[in-house]
Amino acid sequence: MAKTLALPKEQLVKQALTQMQNTLADNTWTDRQKLALTCRILFENGHDSGLAGQITARGPQPGTYYTQQLGLGFDEITAGNLLLVNEDLEVLEGHGMPNPANRFHSWVYRARPDVNCIIHTHPTHVAALSMLEVPLQISHMDLCPLYDDCAFLEGWPGVPVGNEEGELIAGALGDKRAILLSHHGQLSTGATIEEACVIAQLIERAAKLQLLAMAAGVIKPILPELGREAHDWISKPKRHAAAFNYYARQNLRQHADCLN
Repeated sequence: MAKTLALPKEQLVKQALTQMQNTLADNTWTDRQKLALTCRILFENGHDSGLAGQITARGPQPGTYYTQQLGLGFDEITAGNLLLVNEDLEVLEGHGMPNPANRFHSWVYRARPDVNCIIHTHPTHVAALSMLEVPLQISHMDLCPLYDDCAFLEGWPGVPVGNEEGELIAGALGDKRAILLSHHGQLSTGATIEEACVIAQLIERAAKLQLLAMAAGVIKPILPELGREAHDWISKPKRHAAAFNYYARQNLRQHADCLN
């Protein structure tokens, strides 16, 4: 005999969250391995743009972070060839040089102590949408982790290798988890590497769906209270970790070398 068919939604949500917390397994990869996995995941999901884009995560000491070497594509990143750099982009561990555009990551980390990972890429659909100078419009349930959580920078400041661009992007991001950068790309953040990876995946899908919908007609908005409800329901650390683990399993079938 069913026991839950008369329960209110609030109670069912609470039960589901408890079950997720107790059932969904955490991973045991190091931060270096998770960053390398993220690079391969994004490479396989449309974020590759040659040498453009940077992925960083806070390092063991304040003012330090891990990032990839300039000259390597996302599909070449391994846990062993990542760099540890400081805010001046001086290499503390590893060989090679970081992307000079990493400078603006320092400004985001300084402005957002809650952020532990930043992903900046130029995926195809995000880049196309950015050329229209229109904000991301969230109007589908799957995309709701970005509902009222994606900022928009309409003016393009040029290549982000100066401190001015860092201040501008960090200021435009504000307290949001992501930002669409006109004539440029996207920036996703997370309290964890897993969260940032999932948000980066999501923003590219959101841009693709928005372009498809705009080509067919006028996008209809969802009710704000339902958008916020879905945002909070999907945006749980256990959900982000489970999604990341799935993407990792997919990619480890052909990218197992990234863990080395």
